[in-house]
Amino acid sequence: MITHRSRAAALAAVLTAAALSLSACGSAGSTAKSGDTASKAGTKEAKDAASAADLGGMDALIAAAKKEGKLHVITLPRDWANYGKIIDGFKAKYGIEVEEENPDGSSQDEINAITSRKGQDRAPDVVDLGSAFAIQAVKDGLLAPYKVASFDKVAETMKDPSGARVNDYGGYISIGCDAKKIPTCPKTFADLLKPEYKGKVALNGNPTKSGSAFGGVYAAALANGGSLDNIQPGIDFFGKLKANGNFNPVESTPATIEKGETPISIDWSYLNAGYTDQFKPKGIDWQVSIPVDGSYAQYYNQGVNKFAPHPAAARLWQEYLFSVEGQNLFLGGYANPALFDAMKKDNTLDAAAAAKLPVIEKPFTVFPTPEQITAVKKVVTENWTKAIAG
Repeated sequence: MITHRSRAAALAAVLTAAALSLSACGSAGSTAKSGDTASKAGTKEAKDAASAADLGGMDALIAAAKKEGKLHVITLPRDWANYGKIIDGFKAKYGIEVEEENPDGSSQDEINAITSRKGQDRAPDVVDLGSAFAIQAVKDGLLAPYKVASFDKVAETMKDPSGARVNDYGGYISIGCDAKKIPTCPKTFADLLKPEYKGKVALNGNPTKSGSAFGGVYAAALANGGSLDNIQPGIDFFGKLKANGNFNPVESTPATIEKGETPISIDWSYLNAGYTDQFKPKGIDWQVSIPVDGSYAQYYNQGVNKFAPHPAAARLWQEYLFSVEGQNLFLGGYANPALFDAMKKDNTLDAAAAAKLPVIEKPFTVFPTPEQITAVKKVVTENWTKAIAG
């Protein structure tokens, strides 16, 4: 995983928010009474709780989480969507120790950790997954149904009805570029094929394992005649980049960018935009463009490990992420929080942070369905290695 930047007028911020939060599908502004489905609220164990009400309310959930005293998170880089401040904020608010593991891992690494460490105290309590991986995890029964207090404010298209996975924050696929090493930075996928970018174009991970890299391939497909049902043109595009020598197989990270190994990086807008701030003191002029020929946006999904060793802390973490404080922290990391529209309506949105969101020239408003993601993920798994081999 990785990070962000940009300057935006109020209208651009609204367009970005509308594109990402699917305001047309937004639900009612009242707080969810997700515990109403429980016939005996307050009588369940934390591992079986589908809402805070199942444990007797937020105070009871907080007490249970503090008793556990620990939360184990995985693959959450501190420079990714402001996770450093989010983790520190959770620890300060509740006094619960947070164990952070494998910050540079992938969505597939998270799923592997759930399945391989079942029954172990070192298993992850919660996961942050790209959509394709989250949908599969729900199908495989790896995530526990849980509805946070604000569940009803999340658009229906952005969550599993059971609460097993819920979109939390998102962004657009973007092209980041070190302007001091690249005389003319690329702004579109078509630009990336130019001979001056030989050996310079990298992805943040492998698309068969990484949600951000998967998004990069999807965006490339849309830029090259593909569709939400057809990702093969995106795979072919990277095959062409590999054939002409432009594709760099090094997985882009802040470290590889600083070393000059990956001067052009295809990644989420909130990650690339964040790099602009992060690298400026180091003398790196990191510029970010959202390609108009491959406009693609996606959200990451939050989920509770069904076998979490600290089930109360896991559920409290979800409540924190979907609280006003948590959502504004994501926004402060240049990500679009899932509750953007609801918070704007309630006047709880950080307006200054919202004004800094990247400008979107071509908003992406029709998101792939779970069935489409499952189908195209299969194509990527089968064909990616063959396309870039050799």
